[in-house]
This record gives sequence, C-alpha cells and structure tokens, in this order.
Amino acid sequence: MTDMAVDVAIVGGGMVGASLALALADTGVSVVLIEGIAPDSSAQPSFDDRTTALGNASRRIFQALGVWDAIAPAAAAIRTIHVSDAGRFGFARLAATEQGIDAFGYVAPNRVIGAALWDKLRSANGVTLRMPSRPRNVEITPEGVRITLAGAASASDELIMARVVVAADGAHSSVRAAAGIEASIEDYKQIAIVANVAADVPNDGTAYERFTPSGPLAVLPMKDGTYTVVWTASPERAELLLELSEIAFLSELQGRFGWRAGRFTKVGRRGSYPLQLTRAATTVAQRSVLIGNAAQALHPVAGQGFNLGLRDAAMLAELLAAAEDPGAPEVLKQFALWRDGDRQGVIRFTDGLVKLFGASFPGVGALRNLGLLLFDLAPPAKSALSRVSAGFTGPSPRLARGLAVQPVQRSISVAAPVGSEG
Repeated sequence: MTDMAVDVAIVGGGMVGASLALALADTGVSVVLIEGIAPDSSAQPSFDDRTTALGNASRRIFQALGVWDAIAPAAAAIRTIHVSDAGRFGFARLAATEQGIDAFGYVAPNRVIGAALWDKLRSANGVTLRMPSRPRNVEITPEGVRITLAGAASASDELIMARVVVAADGAHSSVRAAAGIEASIEDYKQIAIVANVAADVPNDGTAYERFTPSGPLAVLPMKDGTYTVVWTASPERAELLLELSEIAFLSELQGRFGWRAGRFTKVGRRGSYPLQLTRAATTVAQRSVLIGNAAQALHPVAGQGFNLGLRDAAMLAELLAAAEDPGAPEVLKQFALWRDGDRQGVIRFTDGLVKLFGASFPGVGALRNLGLLLFDLAPPAKSALSRVSAGFTGPSPRLARGLAVQPVQRSISVAAPVGSEG
C-alpha cells in the first residue's frame, strides 16, 4: 500500500472540484484531486452535452484561474433576458446595456469548461491527480482524514492522509455520508429535457425563460447562433417528448414556446435528468467540507446552481490557503458562516420561482401576470435581479473579483507529489 500525505483531498473532479484544485495551485497548499471518470470520457456526467449559464462573477473567477481564454470562444453572451408566463400577456425584459454591463453572463458547453479546467490542472503546481480512482473508504478523525483509494490509477489500494477532505462528488455524495452530514431531498416530480435546437433566424443574445403549467422552459443562446433548450415536464410527459420524431418534437416545442426566436428547424440529441432539491443540513463537519452539488443541488430554473458552487470553491480556496491548519474547526466554521447567506438566498430564490410559477390555485395566474408587468416597469427590481449572479450576501472572494488566491506563509506544510496522475 502506497501512502501520500497532503493538506487537502478533493473528492470529485467535476467543474466545481476541478476549479477548487486549480485555485489552490501555487499557493503552497498540497492537494490531491480524486475523480472516478476521465474528463474526456463520454461517461463523464459533469462534462456531457449540457451547457452552463455563467454569471459575471463566474467569468471573473475563470479569468483569475487562467481558463477563460479557452472557454470564451465557445461562450455565448447573454445580452437580454426575456421572462414570460404561458397563457398570460405579462412579461419582463432585462437588457444588459440598461444595467451598464456588456452581458448578464455567458452560456458555455460543459465539455468545453471541463476541458479547459483539466488541461490547466495537468500542469498545476502542487496538485496531484488521481484519476480514474475512487475512495474505497473515508475515515475522518479529529487529527485528519484517511482515504483508501481503489482504481485504475494504482495497481493496489492507496492510502491518502489529509488534513481536510472536500466533498465535491455531487448530490449523492459518499463523502457527505462518511462525514455524517444528513441531506434532505425534495422531489419536484419533474424531468428536464435538454437539447440543442436551430431556428431560421440566428439568436441575438437573448435568453428566454418561459413558465408553463408543466414547469419552466429555458431557451438559451449558443455561440454558433443556435439555442440550447431546457424543457421541464412531468415524468410521463417527458417520456412522450423524448420518443417523438424530430419534426413532432419541434412542433411541440414551438407550440409551447411560441415564435419569439423564429421557427425551430432542427434538434440535436435529446437528453434528460430528474429534478430535485438536495440540501445538506450543514456544509461542514469534522475535517470535512461540502461544496457544489454535495452541499446543494438546485433546480435549473434560474441557472444558479453551478455559479453558487463555484463561489463556494472560490471562498474555500481563499480560507484554506491562509490557514495554518486547513482542517481546523475555526477555518471550516468561517467558511460556513461566510457562505450561508449566499447559499440560503439562492436556494430560496430558485425554489420559490419553481413553486410560484408552478402553483395553480385560483387567482395565482393573475398575480404572476401583474407581477411581471410591474417588474418590467421597475428599474430597481431589474437592477436587483441582474446582480443575483454575483451572490446574495456575504464577503466576495478574491477570485470573484478577478484576483488570484494569495498564499499566506505557514509554519507547517505537508508536501505532496506534483502533477502525478498515477
């Protein structure tokens, strides 16, 4: 059995976990990043055919990490947001120019984001990659964390000792379970259908969010002039939509969405995934911390899940780099305190949208319609919504301001092999 001692063990090399590892490079903090599936594999769920809407804070974080230049050529700017309620005449419009910004955010393919992060990680100083490899066992004690790895990265089990373990392994996190942190799961009883569609008119940078009786329908601009569609439906309805021919699917989509984006002419491969709200009872425990979907997995209605997780990673990197002992209780408590307001705010915001526009009791439709009309006439409300992607409350990490994480001289450091993939 081979032993390795590091400051920080990150379990999960998706977009959030990889971003944290990259943020800690060159800070003097030794890191091992553990991922079970190669980033360029078709089986890698984090880097599949879906897209992610990146807020401006996320763009600045990626710029500070040195990966935005690789993402930007495939990223479509969101210059206008159009929100409507199916069957009602009220709608809201937001223009980036009215808020004094170039764009509200950018839509980028997950595969492009993943490739940019992992290309940078392969030469990152102070980061050891264990991929493909999975934890066979995680033992957390007051003194540290013992992680037993098993996988193709080594011929035999490997024991890793770390001061703190970071769970970035998704909504069904095994590290969260090992840390004894409970999580509540609320099933929205909805399925998200994801597909790329072309229209007879190239997009103009408008992102559409249309609320329908079956759930939200998002139509987001892509860099090549097409759109990515996230269509929420009941499980039964989703099954039918996935089985339709291309012509029939486009006809159903056109009927549900309307003609704002022109005539839909072509659809790519359709995928789907169930929608749930998974919320951990706490984000920290003894020598362990949760980020991204391991802490909170959200409905995609407002495109805030990844942006929230990336801010988790940015703030955590700053605290770990400055700490004498990265797993000390006071360090993790500070992280939980600083991130709680933003975390709770985004959870309430997205969950509230789903339930408000999904409600069907008498009169609620008229109230939503009036609200959209008033919102469209209220500049302060528009300004508030345009700032959602920067976070609800709490301190802004350096990375979110476009600044690199600053290492602090520590009297004790645990050395780790550099740049090894095993």
